[in-house]
Amino acid sequence: MNEIPNWLRSQDPKLQEEIITASQVVEITADTEILREGQYVKVIPIVISGLIKVFSRYDEKELLLYYVKADDSCIMSFSAGISNKPSRVFALTEEDSLVMLLPVNRLQDWMNRYPGLNALFYSQYNMRYVEILDTLNHLLFDKLDKRVMHYLHEKAELTGKNPLHISHRQIASELGTAREVVSRIVKKLELEGKLHQGSSSIELLEL
Repeated sequence: MNEIPNWLRSQDPKLQEEIITASQVVEITADTEILREGQYVKVIPIVISGLIKVFSRYDEKELLLYYVKADDSCIMSFSAGISNKPSRVFALTEEDSLVMLLPVNRLQDWMNRYPGLNALFYSQYNMRYVEILDTLNHLLFDKLDKRVMHYLHEKAELTGKNPLHISHRQIASELGTAREVVSRIVKKLELEGKLHQGSSSIELLEL
């Protein structure tokens, strides 16, 4: 079966069989909300291909926390699902994605019987912890022009696209700031020769 995450191929064959039997593989189009804030989580997504972005919302502002790429999972949905608590984040597909959905009601049993699955989620926890700390450090200590450049470079690296077809409004939404502020920053960066603005795209000139 080709439509399974690569990490699953290295697991115990019995676990592979159980997960394949109990889980569902779905194709999800870009810009689809796959997890709502306040939702009780019934399935844990493992990305096979594509890209998902995870956000936090506070006081009507949104902040991009991290991306979930191929072979990764949304550890925030795992935490909410395994503890049966409503999600504190929401998630959207950045691009068309193929995702395996693991049923929450089977996870604890699998983790008890197959240590390899524990190792997967512990590594995901560690990676997300570091990424969220990086996000907070950028938010607290970096000027906005540096945050915008970091954001654009990360998106270009993850999607493999340059120019990026992205609006100032989307950048502002994902960085938790105002569109007008982003427009000024992008114009400043263009004057500095770091990027070029098209009618509906931004090309990075420094990669």
